[in-house]
Amino acid sequence: MSDTPSAIPGKILVGARVEGGKPRDYRYLTLALGNRHGLIAGATGGGKTVSLQLLAEGFSNAGTSVFLADVKGDLAGLSQPGDGKPAFVARAKEIGVAYEPDRFPVVFWDVLGEQGHPVRASISAMGPLLLSRLLDLNDIQEGVLNVVFKAADEQGLLLLDLKDLRAMLVHVAENAATYRAQYGNIASASVGAIQRQLLVLESQGGDKFFGEPALDIMDFLRIDRDGRGVINIVAADKLMRAPRLYATFLLWMLSELFETLPEVGDLDKPKLVFFFDEAHLLFNDAPKALLAAIEQVVRLIRSKGVGVYFITQSPLDVPDTVLGQLGNRIQHVLRAFTPRDQKAVRAAAETFRDNRSLEEAEAIMQLGVGEALVSMLDAKGTPEVVERTLIAPPSARVGPISPQERAAIMAASPFAGRYDTMVDRESAFERLEARAGKGGAAGGGLLGTLGGILGGIFGKGDRKRMSPAELAARSAIQSAARSAGTQIARQILRGVLGGMSK
Repeated sequence: MSDTPSAIPGKILVGARVEGGKPRDYRYLTLALGNRHGLIAGATGGGKTVSLQLLAEGFSNAGTSVFLADVKGDLAGLSQPGDGKPAFVARAKEIGVAYEPDRFPVVFWDVLGEQGHPVRASISAMGPLLLSRLLDLNDIQEGVLNVVFKAADEQGLLLLDLKDLRAMLVHVAENAATYRAQYGNIASASVGAIQRQLLVLESQGGDKFFGEPALDIMDFLRIDRDGRGVINIVAADKLMRAPRLYATFLLWMLSELFETLPEVGDLDKPKLVFFFDEAHLLFNDAPKALLAAIEQVVRLIRSKGVGVYFITQSPLDVPDTVLGQLGNRIQHVLRAFTPRDQKAVRAAAETFRDNRSLEEAEAIMQLGVGEALVSMLDAKGTPEVVERTLIAPPSARVGPISPQERAAIMAASPFAGRYDTMVDRESAFERLEARAGKGGAAGGGLLGTLGGILGGIFGKGDRKRMSPAELAARSAIQSAARSAGTQIARQILRGVLGGMSK
């Protein structure tokens, strides 16, 4: 084991304070506290991306899987060895470590399916709350969407893609009188507004995101043959043009992790670290119910071995209830040109444990590129005294990769071919279309089978030859059979689908 500062077991070197040309007071992120979450903040061009990449490399080296969104296209360089930029070599020397180029195991993903394996989710998995956020619905429209999900659940109709949701909206609107008695008024104007928002979502690439095969979230938790955690990179440069889709997609993934992973308590390192770039998009205009859900997930997901790191320009972008849970902090330069900027500088300075020899607010405005105020959690989980720190350089390439390099990595991916082709199995759209084609009759499937059995038992005699009493009895039996068949179908579907339609 090397005696350099970067080789301390159980820690990730973040950087060092340089004084008189000599490195002092090395700063580390303790892996056992990596699930206590973190914040990387600072103005554009201050070095946030380099800090993010440095931490991602450190977690990967420790055997922790990583997920991050590449909003500018320059994090793909993690897949390639560093090219020894003079500035990075000089910085490594300045803080007393050797610059050693390295590359990391990377899997590329893309909601749009262009620069990575497609990432898909079903409409049912997204749920009405997140979908309402995605569609920017008001309270009344969200209520209608909840009715649609409830009705689909009760009838065993799978909501997998956008056409399923559209078909179910039409069905609920056409049968509004039936549903009104149980769920309240269903205004056609609300249904129309939701349909229009679906068109907007489709134009932003939502039709590619919703469908099957749906992503197995556990595919993000992988270790390569060298014991390194795989870094999952979602191409988000085009996705950022639809910021609501981007934010909702990442929140859905966080929710999926929370619901899927078991409780593990405190580990010697996280199982997965989730980097949420452009974090302000998550909280902008979010309703209280959604903010409460985010706060709960962030607070509880650490016990499942997941660390969440927000990357944004100002700490003010993150609600106080969430900001208070972010124990590991890297604050790059902020510029105070406006009253809001000045408030952001003061807020950033006040979140640190005070260093009597450092004027934090003044230092934040004086930081150079690659410098930051750093405060990590110590071994007892207490924030360290903040210190002005020169951030260590990453080992992999900092910057984009060529299409040929990306294609080679995707061809060697363990997921090549698994998600690439969309599958369209029978779901709500096909079932409702078949029902409409039969004049609204219950028709096929289980009900048709039951009808055939009953027909064999009771015969299919000519109605003209049956007495009024016989006709009445036959009608009652058929009605009871249809009702029983519906209940049986619901129970079977609920058993098969489990919690899919909670």
